[in-house]
Amino acid sequence: MSQQSNSNLKIGMTFMASIFFIFGFITNFNIAMKDQVQLAFTLSNFGAQLVNFAFFIAYAVFSFLCGFIIKRIGYKNGVIAGLVLVAAGSYTFFPAVAALSYPLFLLAVFIMASGVVFLQTAANPYVAALGPQDTAPARLNLTQALNGVATTIAPFLAGVLVLAPAVLAINSGSTPADAAKFVQGPFLVIGTLVLLIAIGIGFIKLPAIIGDTTISSKSVFKKPQVWLGAIGIFCYVGAEVGTASQIAPYLNDSGYATDVAVRLSAIYWGGAMIGRFFGSILLGNMENRKKYQLSALIIVFAFFVGWFITSANFVDGKFIFESKIINGFIFLGIAVLNFLLMLLGKGKANLALGVFGTVNMLLIVAALLLPANIGMWGLLSIGFFNSIMFPNIFALGVNDLDPSEMPLASGIINTLICGGAVIPLLMGFVTDSVSAKAALIISIICYAYITFFALKGSKIR
Repeated sequence: MSQQSNSNLKIGMTFMASIFFIFGFITNFNIAMKDQVQLAFTLSNFGAQLVNFAFFIAYAVFSFLCGFIIKRIGYKNGVIAGLVLVAAGSYTFFPAVAALSYPLFLLAVFIMASGVVFLQTAANPYVAALGPQDTAPARLNLTQALNGVATTIAPFLAGVLVLAPAVLAINSGSTPADAAKFVQGPFLVIGTLVLLIAIGIGFIKLPAIIGDTTISSKSVFKKPQVWLGAIGIFCYVGAEVGTASQIAPYLNDSGYATDVAVRLSAIYWGGAMIGRFFGSILLGNMENRKKYQLSALIIVFAFFVGWFITSANFVDGKFIFESKIINGFIFLGIAVLNFLLMLLGKGKANLALGVFGTVNMLLIVAALLLPANIGMWGLLSIGFFNSIMFPNIFALGVNDLDPSEMPLASGIINTLICGGAVIPLLMGFVTDSVSAKAALIISIICYAYITFFALKGSKIR
């Protein structure tokens, strides 16, 4: 890669951070829509999981192709193409809801997801190659932290602005078709904003990433860490999305209302956001004193995130705040544990990944064995320990690659993000056939593989 000035690095990182925010928001808004769609189209858990399937199967269809396309047209044009597809998918939701057509709704999800595939296939290798290889995990964790902000906001907004009004409408005698119309407005706004951003990006000059042109990108096919990392991404995304999707059924079985369960799922994504901020701080190049000062601020921030998300609500169009300060302290305690374990794996991506994979298995076991009012914190805490998994798996998977090999490697790895399509669908089937708790055993298996990849698979050459 060519030498780049600090100003160019900042331009590239700022641009990519905004892209990570966009596709993070879109991804989780769609995941949160599963429960709204289940109400509107009167679906089973398996049928509702087709929303996740339609979204994440786009990675299997397009990621590999995107790697080749981006290698030809460049990162910037790849991002613009992705944003245009996201806008097209967003606008397709309007006729889908108007006709109350579930197949057309799933097509809209697929088109939008195809755009996200372009964004993610371009963004991850660009950030990894934008600076020194040894600080790639830190850069990826920083952009993933901003992605985490979006993934926290999205389900909260989906629950407050879409699902809660829809539930109220149905309880007031409206038909599911009328309730479904609450989906249209948000996606029209998303489509318009994304299209404007795509136009604006056309005028931005990004720093170039230059690799060794003597290296064939096809050499990637001979790198075992790429393939094992891709399987790790399959398991990670499948477990992350599947576990998040199981929060509502898990809580429903214990008497929690669906809109309340969806809002609580924002805690799950809030933990991922906090953990990614810790990761970007601890893996960065600043002095230790400043790292600990910033981390202390993040821990305080975690208290307010846990307190606000579990206390705030909109009822009949009015903002209601029923203070549940104890939840803020619980969230703070989990944040401290996350920080301490991240310190243990500081500078060692494989160790941190292995520890977090093990912790997530234990948290799911706790959710299975304990009463729901306590066990739910096992599920909600998993977000903290998912936080650094994607960037660490990706960084370990592309370790020792030349920048010229990055687009194809990214395409291979991102193809297996389709785990978010396959595993939640399987979990939905198990939920319908057995129970929500039984489905969580699948997540344990996924985290077991991630732990293997961290401690053994990533070292195979």
